[in-house]
Amino acid sequence: MEMYKPDQERLKNFWTSLQDCWIDLYGTSFPTAAAINGHSPAGGCLLAMSCEYRVMLPNFTIGLNETQLGIVAPPWFVDTMKNTISKRLTELSLTQGKMYKTEQALQIGLIDEIAADKAEAIAKCEAFMSKFARIPPLARTLTKQQLRGKAIQKLQNTKQQDLDHFLFFVNQPKVQKGLEMYLESLKKKA
Repeated sequence: MEMYKPDQERLKNFWTSLQDCWIDLYGTSFPTAAAINGHSPAGGCLLAMSCEYRVMLPNFTIGLNETQLGIVAPPWFVDTMKNTISKRLTELSLTQGKMYKTEQALQIGLIDEIAADKAEAIAKCEAFMSKFARIPPLARTLTKQQLRGKAIQKLQNTKQQDLDHFLFFVNQPKVQKGLEMYLESLKKKA
C-alpha cells in the first residue's frame, strides 16, 4: 500500500497519478464501462464510478472505505459518488466507510448489472458501449461534459491544495496506525 510508511516522493507521484487518471477517465469523450471482477475498495471504487456503466461479479465488495482507515475521502471522491448514487446515500456511505456486497451495490445504483463471470461482465460492458454507435459523438461528449465538468474543474483548480492536504493527512500518526491495522487485518484473512 503506497500510503503506509510512505516514501514522500513516491507518495506524491502516486496521488498526482491518481488525480490525473481520474480527470482523464471521468472526463473522456468516449463511453466507458467497468467490468469489476474483484473487491473494489477506495481507489478501485473511484475508478469504477468514473465509468458510465459498471458490471460486477457476485461475492465481492465495493465502496469508499477511507473512513474506516482514518482517512477523509477528498472532495473529488465525494463528487464522484454523489454523481453516481444519491447525496444521502453518499453521506451514509462515506461517514461509515461502507463496503457494499454486489447485490447491495446494484440496489443503490453503485453498479448497473451483475454478471456470473468475467466473460459475461465484459460482454455486458460491450453491449452497453455498442448503444452509442448511432449517437452523434459531439452531442454525447457535450452532454457528458455538462454532467461531469464541474467536478473535474473543481479538482483541476485545486490539485496542489488537494495534494498538500493528502500528504499532510496521510502522514499523521493516527492515520498511519489505522493503515497498519488495516494491513494486518488483510494478512489475517489471507
